[in-house]
Amino acid sequence: MTLLSVQNLIKYYATQKAVDDISFDISKGSIFGLLGPNGAGKSTLLRMITGIFYQDSGKILLNGEILDAEKHTSKMGYMPEERGLYKKMKIGEQAIYLAQLKGLSKKEAIERSKDWFRRLDMVTWWDKKVEDLSKGMSQKLQFVITVIHQPELLILDEPFSGLDPVNANVLKEEIFRLAQEGTTIIFSTHRMEQVEEICDQIALINLGKKVLDGKVAQIKQDFKGNMFSLEMENIFVTPPEGIDILKQEGNHLLFHLKENATSNAVLQYYLNQGNQIHSFKEILPTLNEIFIRQVQGTKDSREFLS
Repeated sequence: MTLLSVQNLIKYYATQKAVDDISFDISKGSIFGLLGPNGAGKSTLLRMITGIFYQDSGKILLNGEILDAEKHTSKMGYMPEERGLYKKMKIGEQAIYLAQLKGLSKKEAIERSKDWFRRLDMVTWWDKKVEDLSKGMSQKLQFVITVIHQPELLILDEPFSGLDPVNANVLKEEIFRLAQEGTTIIFSTHRMEQVEEICDQIALINLGKKVLDGKVAQIKQDFKGNMFSLEMENIFVTPPEGIDILKQEGNHLLFHLKENATSNAVLQYYLNQGNQIHSFKEILPTLNEIFIRQVQGTKDSREFLS
């Protein structure tokens, strides 16, 4: 089922279109990656989804209803890239205060704050002030404040900023857990390796327009370039006519398969030469490579692997 539907959104700043006729649907319980270079229109789009900005035309539907800022924002959690914390306030008090602003009773706010502090190993920070926290510690606090009211739609803009690998992994596991429990998540970042690991589906925006949308696995299939990796005992066997060798190193061969050739025929050729095959696999492009190709207009995928 679709939780969020964005339909033909347009947003102008003076005469410039910051968002130009963008549409996509996000399924309940999925993790959706919203990608794009700086200035692409991602932040404007997120602010329209959260009701901070109003679109000039188009529709946003949440659970099939036209988005109403007063009615629906309580069902959302938005963690912007910029910090939004009170520096002089103790973090335990701040978590409780902001949870109450989101509609929780004081008792609920205290219980959920303590539960999240335990979950993220933050208990000893309870009486510290925000100004005394590192960037990573502030990021964890901001995450807690964003999810404490159990939103249906969770929007995370660069959530791992400032976190060391251990704490980034802790937060990542919590994101997976929330999605498994039914929370729908929009994940915005410049780190393509994180998107590839975390997201089910993505939309890529450039210059205010959507240039790519779909399941991560299918997009990688759509952009594959007939690239294969072969590791074998004797690499110096004369190659078949159906391949272009891109790299030859040790007992490893990287090649491009020509249009009329098949991977099975290539593999059989080397086996018929009495060769021992250690591994044989197709190389799919990374999201980072696809991102660069779409944004910069690169035409030939082979340059990334040669």
